[in-house]
Amino acid sequence: MQITFVPVAHQAVATYEMFEVAIHVDQPNFRNPFTEVEIIGQFGEDKEPFTFTHGLPDNQLGTAVNSDYLIPVDGFCDSADGSLFRIRFMPRTAGRYQYTIAFQHDGVTTTYAGQFEAESSTNRGLLRVDEAHPFHFVWEGTGEHYFYNTMTAYHMPGIRSDREIERVIDRFHRHKVNRLRVALSSSRVRNATAWFEPVYESEEFTFNYGPWAAERPDDAENPGWDATRFDTAYWQKLERLVDYARRKDVVISIIMYVDAYRAGADPYGKLLMGGLDEQRYYRYTAARLAAFPNIMWDITNEYRLIRPHEWVERMGYFLKSCDPYHHLMTCHGHGTFEFRTSGWADFAVYQCWDENGGNSYMLNNRKQQLKTGRVIPQVNEEFGYEDHYPTAWGEGKVYPMRSADTLRRRAWEIYMAGCYQASGEYAGNGLGGWLNGRADDSMKLCEGFSHIVTFFESCEWWTANPDNSLLSNETGYCLANPGHLYIVYTPAPHDVHLRLETGKYHAVWFDPRSGRFDKPFIIEASEPWTTVQAPAGMNAADDFALQITQA
Repeated sequence: MQITFVPVAHQAVATYEMFEVAIHVDQPNFRNPFTEVEIIGQFGEDKEPFTFTHGLPDNQLGTAVNSDYLIPVDGFCDSADGSLFRIRFMPRTAGRYQYTIAFQHDGVTTTYAGQFEAESSTNRGLLRVDEAHPFHFVWEGTGEHYFYNTMTAYHMPGIRSDREIERVIDRFHRHKVNRLRVALSSSRVRNATAWFEPVYESEEFTFNYGPWAAERPDDAENPGWDATRFDTAYWQKLERLVDYARRKDVVISIIMYVDAYRAGADPYGKLLMGGLDEQRYYRYTAARLAAFPNIMWDITNEYRLIRPHEWVERMGYFLKSCDPYHHLMTCHGHGTFEFRTSGWADFAVYQCWDENGGNSYMLNNRKQQLKTGRVIPQVNEEFGYEDHYPTAWGEGKVYPMRSADTLRRRAWEIYMAGCYQASGEYAGNGLGGWLNGRADDSMKLCEGFSHIVTFFESCEWWTANPDNSLLSNETGYCLANPGHLYIVYTPAPHDVHLRLETGKYHAVWFDPRSGRFDKPFIIEASEPWTTVQAPAGMNAADDFALQITQA
């Protein structure tokens, strides 16, 4: 076999963009290229000028890298027959980078070395936990704060057309959704539907997809996964999805499994969990996707249904070790988060539905996290999907607690606890909604949530902490950075009685239903309690928000 290394595109890339080397294999004769070949790269920023030559002999591997640090990076197979491999690297700082690559097969190592320039850019880069305000997030590249507004779209990779995937992402972007929950592996539905929603196989959408090669790819319930081989066409499509989202600064939360307790959905199961084949799946995922800045990792969805606690801990640290850039990582569970102090877990996610998952629930989660001495962001990742469940698990019942308006109000409660949320759109019209992200303008959930983003992004929300004791009203919630910023949300119309620091403030009412700010006014606070009259014309069911900033 002849092995050829080809750097892709330009020798200069912007920070937080991808540098790639393609590795072509002439006349491959692998039995299984996914298990027989190991590709390891080392990338480092060169600090001193020097003369460099390509194609170092095997015994000089790594000697051309003159760097203060080296970053190990995995490569991956990108063809079923092993004729194409790739290795990717994402520079986070500007400068000249040197690299070496080792292609190992059957006891023989072929090496290659090269260099490229990384140029400064205005790219937002990776998401990080804000060190100064660790209940919140920032973009590493710009230092901008990130107001987490997430929708579930588990089966987006099942949308058949790239153009339709782009339309879906464009629509989310217009509504200020900046994170999508996307499952790598289909849940492999039963009786042609998932979660009893009327979403079926069609010319536009399929449930028959997944990261592994399948013996029966069109069998929704028993595909016959080959746990040692990957479907490269699927991964290439997924990468196009992630890359298009990157251009919109939309983060894709990569969920390794969704509903994997269903027969045929999990090729590893209890017998092979955590073994070499499953580790290869996680390692391959990181090798392919980690060089994209706009991803997060979710070890699995609802892990208690398929794996024990110890498995999550082991795979969390393993995936973290496979990711050279340490993208944010979590694991979706249920009502509690059992990994508050685990080093691999960067933020805590919960699943608590309806009124049980609102303000008081998330305030308690903040308190529990503070008790550990390790502060990380808190998210109710699933507190309700619009008008779900329409049949089977609630047949004949009406769910007003899951209407678009009720979910919008619940989201306000969660944000007013200094926490974040994820929800999903109506799936009952057959397009897909929260199942795959497909929706139309008849759905209003995203619009209502976009108004929340408008409000919070108009102030330094990350500096304020929840303190409902600053309100004397029976209803209402408060976030405060005393003397500087106060945010009040009232689920029912009434005057606001607020304990303010003495001083002069700018104030403005906000209509959460229309997304409009009212006329600003001045508040002079000189007494222990200040009364702010509700805006005129409020209806009995109206909710309002109030923003007060130091003058």
